[in-house]
Amino acid sequence: MENNNTQHGNIIAIITMMFLFAMISFVTNLAAPIGVIWKNVFNGTGSANMIGMLGNAMNFLAYLFMGIPAGKLLTKIGYKKTALAGIATGFVGVFIQFVSGRFGADISGFAIYLFGAFISGFAVCILNTVVNPMLNLLGGGGNRGNQLNLIGGTLNSLSGTLTPMLVGALIGTVTANTKMADINLVLFIALGVFAMAFIVLLFIPIADPEMGKTTSNTVFEHSPWAFRHFVLGTIAIFVYVGVEVGIPGTLNFYISDASAKGAGLVGNAAAVGGFVAGTYWLLMLVGRFIGSFIGGNVSSRSMMIGTTTLGMVLIIAAMILGKTTTVSMPVFTGSSFTLVTVPIAALLLVLCGLCTSIMWSSIFNLATEGLGKYSAAASGIFMMMVVGGGLLPLVQNFIADHSNYMVSYIVPLLAIAFMLYYALFGSKNVNKDIPID
Repeated sequence: MENNNTQHGNIIAIITMMFLFAMISFVTNLAAPIGVIWKNVFNGTGSANMIGMLGNAMNFLAYLFMGIPAGKLLTKIGYKKTALAGIATGFVGVFIQFVSGRFGADISGFAIYLFGAFISGFAVCILNTVVNPMLNLLGGGGNRGNQLNLIGGTLNSLSGTLTPMLVGALIGTVTANTKMADINLVLFIALGVFAMAFIVLLFIPIADPEMGKTTSNTVFEHSPWAFRHFVLGTIAIFVYVGVEVGIPGTLNFYISDASAKGAGLVGNAAAVGGFVAGTYWLLMLVGRFIGSFIGGNVSSRSMMIGTTTLGMVLIIAAMILGKTTTVSMPVFTGSSFTLVTVPIAALLLVLCGLCTSIMWSSIFNLATEGLGKYSAAASGIFMMMVVGGGLLPLVQNFIADHSNYMVSYIVPLLAIAFMLYYALFGSKNVNKDIPID
């Protein structure tokens, strides 16, 4: 009977963590399409792309300040209470973004929006700190733990797919009069989701997983930093999140840019850009869905080697081909689906979503494998390094502002090259002599 209760509790915990995975992506992916609005507001400054990416940067900058505290919070109050704290924080962050729309499209409204994005970053950092280790631990670590994270990542990608598409469809063609208030519907949905999630989770009994569990009497002779594969894994996560965000975020700006520097599209460029960027997340969903089936039999290391190699080939091809030829992609423009002609580079970069789909869970699995009682602290440190999702896209869009969009993809290219090195050589645990029980 006790085993049945434990199994039932684990199923409830897994389903709850899957739902939180989707919420994380929903909030995170609001930043890029909203950035199109602010990019247009400050168009002509010479740094419009970089300014448009600042909301995303603030979202991820929060990880730098909250990563380690979130890990300590997890250790002190447990998984459920930490998740509730993250959901409540997310509600506040989205509400502040809604309030920013009341101040108009000027510097004051932008400042309030950035503050809201920063608070939302606290929320997704806290939720990430809960979700990833809990799914890994509930799966018992190894391939099974990675498989659960991949399934959760599938829902994460579904949410990430719909968010830029919905926002892009709402704002359509960005003009000088486009404001934050034009996407209030999306913000209302986000507020409702957070409120509902808080109420539901409040009444769901979730016990902390036993594996890797610590108590006040647990002795920590070392820290996660004592493990070389974890140290290199934090660097890999830093650059990975920069890749995951930078590829579709900059692509959204590229497609939405109707000038000769951009894709040069006419009509609902913002809607097209949002949908193309959303297609990247859709392919991440497909990749994670496939990965969730093969994850129990194929190692994280093998998947990383294959996807990083293919990702580098796709980015190099996109940089070389650029707008030399065009392809047609199905796009929802706000009222119906239609085929839209886009540069070949857009399709190649969208395909990168298949590659990046399994990287987060694989790196997390490789970096935390064999950490035992150090798992919770390691998760907090891991979350701190997610700040790469804010910094690398800023660097990429600085290059885009002062050179061109395709040249800027040298940033994700180099980042993926490091991840290939990590998969090949850096992920091996060479510190098995350190006690983890």
